[in-house]
Amino acid sequence: MPNKLRAAVVGVGHMGKHHARLYHELEETELVVVVDHDPAKAQEFAQKYGCRCETDVNAIMSQVDVVSIAVPTVVHAEVARPLIEARIPVLIEKPLAQDVPTAQRILDWSRKFDSVIQVGHSERFNPVVQAVKRMGVTPKFIETHRISPFTFRSADVGVVFDMMIHDIDIVLHLVQEIDFEVDAVGVNVLGPCEDIANARVRFANGSVVNMTASRLALKTERKIRIFCPDAYLSMDYQNRTGIAIKKDANLDLLTMARERNYEDLSQMQNVDFGSLVNVEPLVIEDAEPLRMEIESFLHAARDRDSSGVSVEEGAAAVDLAARIVEAVSAHGWRDRI
Repeated sequence: MPNKLRAAVVGVGHMGKHHARLYHELEETELVVVVDHDPAKAQEFAQKYGCRCETDVNAIMSQVDVVSIAVPTVVHAEVARPLIEARIPVLIEKPLAQDVPTAQRILDWSRKFDSVIQVGHSERFNPVVQAVKRMGVTPKFIETHRISPFTFRSADVGVVFDMMIHDIDIVLHLVQEIDFEVDAVGVNVLGPCEDIANARVRFANGSVVNMTASRLALKTERKIRIFCPDAYLSMDYQNRTGIAIKKDANLDLLTMARERNYEDLSQMQNVDFGSLVNVEPLVIEDAEPLRMEIESFLHAARDRDSSGVSVEEGAAAVDLAARIVEAVSAHGWRDRI
């Protein structure tokens, strides 16, 4: 591959415009073309970044080395297929596909044509998540909350594929288990798809996860709490803050209780528990998740070695999301009211 990779972005909407900006800014890439079914939008970004514009992905096949696909999820497979068959590395925005069969088709194409495909779960590159991974914890219980006011985007899909999918990918990344059982509830308010959902997932390795997502909240909140045998972690994605409470850093508290031979912990009620607990702030790097994601993708395109979200992981996230939506439907909440 050349020193400067020729990059294209297909779909310059909400996410695609950020991909275009970063390909234009990064030293190792040259944004050579943007593609959008809307000629005016394609022309707008072509003028902004001094590149060519097209309305059909088939017109760029010989012009590019790497491509970001940021079109609506339902056409991911249609847009990606010719690029995959031409063995052009592609970064497909999350979720990989709208359903499991389509995700499986993309996965099969990647194997058949030995193509580099990564999936745009940029939250995986959130510095908070990176800090957690560096700690090497073994989660036993995870609780996530992802709520926000309605943005009027992605109204054609429910909140599970729209918002909870971020946490689904992170949970699978942390738990490292794909055998699970799901119980979920949800309710649709503004349309035919669920706008609020809660899922409880029990993994074969004993881990339990409780995920809540809503796009009808009056505030924005993106948080995760992780309970482990030896630590507790609490993180705020939005504010990029987090704390860790480690068992080995709090042995003095446990020793004190034992040495005083307390038969009942109520005997310690005059002790300020908070002042005794050793709370460590997580070291959070200042980095843009999408930039890190694209840099990882470019590394994979050059060397086929990357820390990005693989097509297999993207397909696994779609599978769990689909199972949650199934469980929401099967619960029949409205039928019982």
